Amino acid sequence: MDFRDPLFLLVVLAVLIVLGILMLGVGSFGRGGEFHKRNANRIMRWRIIMQAVAVALILLYVWLRNRGA
Repeated sequence: MDFRDPLFLLVVLAVLIVLGILMLGVGSFGRGGEFHKRNANRIMRWRIIMQAVAVALILLYVWLRNRGA
């Protein structure tokens, strides 16, 4: 784990974005109301997309590190 590695920082950023979207979704679900009704599916869709991106970046990072890059 090298904090100067740009790919590692990109992985951390992607995971933090997923966390932020997840917290937004949980918060809107807990409050309910018009915002939740309008945006629940959109928030879920963005979370799933960003999770896929984060998992792909994690797999890429692990694959490159195991190759000795």
